Parts: sequence; C-alpha cells; structure tokens
Amino acid sequence: MRGASAPVTGSESTIDFRVRYAETDQMGVVYYANYLVWCEIGRTEFIRRLGTSYAQLERELGIGLAVSEARVRYHAPARYDDMIRVTTTLSEYRSRTLTFDYVVAHAESGTRFATASTTLVCLDASGRPVTLPPQLRDALAPAIR
Repeated sequence: MRGASAPVTGSESTIDFRVRYAETDQMGVVYYANYLVWCEIGRTEFIRRLGTSYAQLERELGIGLAVSEARVRYHAPARYDDMIRVTTTLSEYRSRTLTFDYVVAHAESGTRFATASTTLVCLDASGRPVTLPPQLRDALAPAIR
C-alpha cells in the first residue's frame, strides 16, 4: 500500500499518499485518468477497513464488484509531489449496486482537486448481476452516509 490510512470513522474513510512522477504529464500535472485510480485506492481501503477485502469477497462469497458508472468533476490540478487525501463515503447501496463518493484534496491545505462517484454492480463468477450477499450488506449498513 502506498499511503497512510485510518479506520472507517462514521461513514467515511481517508487515505493519504504522495503524487508520483509517473502519475503526471510533461507539465508536472496529474494526468486526469489517475483520479479514478485514486478512487479505487480509496474504495478498496474503505472496504478493507470494514473487515474484508476485495480478494476475500471474491474468494469467500464468490462475487465480484465491477464499476458500472464513474463520474469525475475536476476542480484544480494536483501536481507532482503533492500530498493527496482521498476521502471515501458509501452514499447508497441497493440490492445489486453500491455507490461511493470521493473527495480528492491536498492533504495539508485542503484544496479540492476533484470530486467523484462510482457505482459498482455485484457479479457472480460468470459475470451476471446478482444480489449483494447478506454478509456484505450487514458489513456496509453502519457505514452508509
């Protein structure tokens, strides 16, 4: 793992890390697609802090979570060597989907770089949508924003 993290508190989880040179363009500005990678880091840590991991979900429950929708709103450019904080919240869950919201900001100044949202659909081993297992719903219920 790249950065420092803290447990899910209430309905949010945060993780801090530094922008790597490889994540920037020739001008030292973070390439736009990397914000979605950072959202994935935030989301996987959010789930891990609830007591499981994506790998465990696949192995023990026989499910996968696939992104079915992603939206990003860019507010300011992050740059090489900035300290980034990704704050992740679970904003909604339905029978087959989970929706996460993200704030990507400068960890020290609080400058907001981007806000984002992803919706994930629960899939069985053959790739068909299925209902979220009760164990997962129970784990997520206290974390809903």
